[in-house]
Amino acid sequence: MTTQAATFELEMTRFIRAPREKVFDAFTDEAAMSVWHCPRGLHVGEVSSDVRVGGRYRITMVTRDGVVHGVGGVYQAIDRPEYLAYTWAWDGEGDAAARTTLIEVTLTEKDGGTQLHMRHTGFPDAAVRDDHNQGWTSVFNHLEDYLDPEGSARTIVIVGSPISTYVRTVCIALAEKGVAYTLKPAKPHSPEVDAIHAFGRIPAMYDGPLQFYETRAILRYIDEAFDGPSFLPANGVTARARAEQWYSVLDDYGYDAIVKRCVLPYLFPASADGKPDRAVIDAALPDIDRVLATLDAAYGKRDFLVGNAPCLADYLAAPLMHSLSQVPEGPALLARYPNVQRGLAVMQARPSFLSADMERDAGKVVPLRKVSVA
Repeated sequence: MTTQAATFELEMTRFIRAPREKVFDAFTDEAAMSVWHCPRGLHVGEVSSDVRVGGRYRITMVTRDGVVHGVGGVYQAIDRPEYLAYTWAWDGEGDAAARTTLIEVTLTEKDGGTQLHMRHTGFPDAAVRDDHNQGWTSVFNHLEDYLDPEGSARTIVIVGSPISTYVRTVCIALAEKGVAYTLKPAKPHSPEVDAIHAFGRIPAMYDGPLQFYETRAILRYIDEAFDGPSFLPANGVTARARAEQWYSVLDDYGYDAIVKRCVLPYLFPASADGKPDRAVIDAALPDIDRVLATLDAAYGKRDFLVGNAPCLADYLAAPLMHSLSQVPEGPALLARYPNVQRGLAVMQARPSFLSADMERDAGKVVPLRKVSVA
């Protein structure tokens, strides 16, 4: 490799619950590389690997809209199962000497698994290095999905209370994608939540070392990072705008009226006598009725808010309507709006809703658990 003046480098460490030989083979076997060697949201197109010192490899990574990013290089050192070194050069980025970097992978046995240490050197500036940091983090999440027996439940962790409608929305979305995950119960403003969310709200999410918060942002990441049905309708800009519209209605008006001013007063009475504040609940009822009437008109004769398949708005609507149905005023309110009732019943019957039906009595400890959806 041509010597470079650049001194920017990246070092990453990841513990993999798999034997060292299997981790090493994942870096060199063409069939294995075709499964994991790209960031989330892309897929591997072609792989070739001539695993010998001086041999060449090549990988193409393809976006959902068909854009191909190719990378390749030459093996510099091979010492199975401990050490692998190879050059790394993206296609079409100018002079080869300026864009060729070096990757060194060291694998060490640890705690029944493998400690992976990668050193990537020769970046021309900090920005390019930092871009690769994000990319490699996502790629190694893929590697853990591939090698660890728990799959994506090892890297995807949802942090939040299982009684939260927003937590349920995210769990439904993951299940719709068929992604296994781990739920880590935590209350708002708890240390576990504050470690991720700047404002202490739930849900928050880990994907390996990556952290995300705010439900809409988490849904955006899940939708683009994983294969499966899109969370937004595919049939045109109008339908996608409607999906965002109904999500916003539920987020801005539905949650406030239904959860904050009706459900939570029952779950967490603020009065000295331990009874819900009737003034707060009674004031919320007209606003809840207005939300239900608006949604009922939106459903029309369909089972979903937009089109003939569920979208992100339905993932938010179902937990909200379900929570409403559990308070004394809920059944009578819902009975006025058959379209809303039908939409709720259809979502409640879906495997994604059933897997996310984690409602517990307030104050109960819900153990850490993994939810897998085939």
